[in-house]
Amino acid sequence: QVQLAESGGRAVQTGGSLRLSCKASGFTFDNYKMGWFRQAPGKEREYVSSIGRYGAITYYADSVKGRFTISRDNVKNMVYLQMSTLKPEDTAIYYCAGGQGAVWKVESDTYEYWGQGTQVTVSS
Repeated sequence: QVQLAESGGRAVQTGGSLRLSCKASGFTFDNYKMGWFRQAPGKEREYVSSIGRYGAITYYADSVKGRFTISRDNVKNMVYLQMSTLKPEDTAIYYCAGGQGAVWKVESDTYEYWGQGTQVTVSS
């Protein structure tokens, strides 16, 4: 069955760095765009970043542009989110997602598969 398993979330201080990982299984990984979304307490889930099937095309939300980097390894069926210069407003549960829609479509309903999430907490 399809599975997306995120890892790497933890508590860090403002200005710190983290790398989130997502292991995919149960579907043809390189047929899918991959994305990261996040949901902070009391807020709606929001788009963070996405990457095309072969890793050549990436998109970022304005709030993370220049601080976060998305990448993927189609041999290992992994997608990563390198986060730096973290801020308290980055605190959220981060979700990995996979979809077959166009990579420039950032809406969550263009993603079919979702992980359970990993918690990132940034303290000031």
